[in-house]
Amino acid sequence: MDANRDADRWGALGDGTRLAIVARLAERPQAVGQLAAGLPVSRSAVSQHLKILKDAGLVEDVAEGTRRIYRLNPVALAALRDQLDTYWQRALAAYVDAAEAPTEEA
Repeated sequence: MDANRDADRWGALGDGTRLAIVARLAERPQAVGQLAAGLPVSRSAVSQHLKILKDAGLVEDVAEGTRRIYRLNPVALAALRDQLDTYWQRALAAYVDAAEAPTEEA
């Protein structure tokens, strides 16, 4: 597990516009122009956000004629989901421990 890579991925999702891009790419692969059409930022800004998401490994792109089509990287998203599952299991275990701990009565 590469902690820096994981931090980059979580950090990339910390921006609302990038999160919106990821949500739109979850629907289907899209080109920059398609993504920009549904967002309140310029095409250039979408390109910059895609670069960050790509550098974090969350999206991939392929050439299709003169356009680049972006899609989510399922392996990277699965790694984030595995982390969340681990955190969730730890939180549930801590809750069970706290709930089952003997209480002191005055």
